[in-house]
Amino acid sequence: MSQETFVYDIPQPTLTDDLQLHLTLRDPEVDESIDALMAHGQYAALRRVIDDLAPADVVEQMKQSGLRGRGGAGFSTGEKWEVCYNTNADQKYIICNAGEGLHVAHAVLEGMLIAAYAVGATRGIIFYRSESAESVPRMRKAIEEARQHGFLGRDIMGRGIEFEVELRFGMGSFVCGEETALIRFLQGDRCEPQIKQPFPAVRGLFSKPTLINNIETFATVPLIFYYGVEWFQSIGTETSKGTKVLSLSGQVKKEGLIEVPFGTTLRHIIFTIGKGMKNGKFKAAVIGGATGGVLTEADLDKPLDYEMLDSIGAVLASGSLQVLNENSCIPTLVKNNILFAAEESCGKCTPCRIGTKRLSEVVTKITDGNGTLDDLQEMRNLAQVMQDTSLCALGRTAPNLLLTTIDTFWDEYVEHVNAKRCDAGQCKTMVTFAINRDTCIGCGLCARNCPAEAISRTDYIAPGHKLASMLIDTEKCVKCGTCKSNCKFGAIFVQ
Repeated sequence: MSQETFVYDIPQPTLTDDLQLHLTLRDPEVDESIDALMAHGQYAALRRVIDDLAPADVVEQMKQSGLRGRGGAGFSTGEKWEVCYNTNADQKYIICNAGEGLHVAHAVLEGMLIAAYAVGATRGIIFYRSESAESVPRMRKAIEEARQHGFLGRDIMGRGIEFEVELRFGMGSFVCGEETALIRFLQGDRCEPQIKQPFPAVRGLFSKPTLINNIETFATVPLIFYYGVEWFQSIGTETSKGTKVLSLSGQVKKEGLIEVPFGTTLRHIIFTIGKGMKNGKFKAAVIGGATGGVLTEADLDKPLDYEMLDSIGAVLASGSLQVLNENSCIPTLVKNNILFAAEESCGKCTPCRIGTKRLSEVVTKITDGNGTLDDLQEMRNLAQVMQDTSLCALGRTAPNLLLTTIDTFWDEYVEHVNAKRCDAGQCKTMVTFAINRDTCIGCGLCARNCPAEAISRTDYIAPGHKLASMLIDTEKCVKCGTCKSNCKFGAIFVQ
């Protein structure tokens, strides 16, 4: 392939009007075909690396860049590469955990190729869970295009470098996101974690040195070697370099994938990028999904990075960011996510297998109106034991939502226990909806949206005049809360 094929002068990405910086997500206006992407610099970083840098230099520059793994733990990518580079073996592997399913197939392949050159790997595997199935055709096409253009095979770009990639699929097990569990799955074994001694970079797939990064990490790698280490270091905070892709959802007017430099505040993400609250007032935001953590109003103006999240006991994990309003029930939120963790536990270690089950039982007891103050302390103690003793990150992070809310929203937990009340209207056993007749104007919007047909119009005499109002039949009411969320006048409340 001729030198002129590669483009080296594409301008650096710049901030959008709402201060996003699209590095991993790339320019949506560029066609996904390899020829179009190469006209925008794709695979030029690979050429630069192979032509100008020895493998040891690539590893050193990766360390200097400050790139941290985007899969959740935030471990130094360069240090992981260094361990694999320094381990001698006749075969090494690269594994890309593509659970997030980003549509940047060629960027991922280029990142894997640079990593393979750096550590001396000749085989690569891209693992998709069933939830990311729509990304698979793009990756299949990208692999075929890359092979046709000489970027995969036995003699990459005529440099005598060998690297091949295959796709593998799983049925969505959450624990497969853990490195050692994924390795066991790819070997045909039960998907469960192992003690990380030695680490996969020393002995991984088929007992060979194996470098594992997630899809967002690999997609970021080419940019570092295209625009330079100093450029990448200039983005983000002192210890969290670059950008992070977030899935913004919940009670914001504008949902979707966003990408922001580390250090961007939660306030900016919600009220500028997300265009503000869709309904109600901001209460909290769940970051990192089921095993992430909860950010509150006190965190709105803190710079979002690994250190900030660690200081409050949260993790970045998948990068999901769900915004909640005042109608969200914190104990119910915790219950649903603990139940998810219990279902996803592989069952290998007792703290996770029994801990998630027991924790879900106790928090369910609280949301059912049968909890005690002793239950709150038991949950706190159990959560701490799980964090300290679980074998893998699933068990250690499963209690994060509880531990990041039990102090901040202590009064809400106590209200469920002592008053048997759920002002958010989410805990059905302790909720009765009623209508304030002085506020209700009788518009009937609640009745039209009631799935149980439990609301009807009634007349009553107020001092001096006759008014129309709505009335809830508590026998028919299924306590779904649809009436409350649809009322534009705040006339429906929880008794």
